[in-house]
Amino acid sequence: MLYIWNIEKIIQETLSRHNLEINYEANNQLTVPMSYNVSHNTIRFNYLKINGYIAKLNIRETKENLVKIVLYRVLGYYLDFKKNKHDTRILMYGDEKEIKELKALIEKNAWVYGRTLVPEELLTAYGKMYELDKVLLR
Repeated sequence: MLYIWNIEKIIQETLSRHNLEINYEANNQLTVPMSYNVSHNTIRFNYLKINGYIAKLNIRETKENLVKIVLYRVLGYYLDFKKNKHDTRILMYGDEKEIKELKALIEKNAWVYGRTLVPEELLTAYGKMYELDKVLLR
């Protein structure tokens, strides 16, 4: 099991390696393993959800590398919001179709932009996680 301090160390080292100034914090109320909040420029993670998520993955990598892969995807959200100024009001006030389209675009962009940060040795595992995620979303 990875504890809060293990995950914080992975996040801290990864942010430092890529010269990214993003806050991070543990949040055990979070309903997903890890997320990025654009309003607060903060990565939040639930270490219990992370451990549960990586336990379900059928990818041959260390727990630490799987956390890195999850983190790279979350960093993809950061890069997407930095490069594209999405009208997030759509998520609150748009019709069902607009909301679905914007969420799909943001999700796809997160994977694409996140991949640009992934080290060569983790690209295959990142691709596998992307494929698993697409299946889970259906």
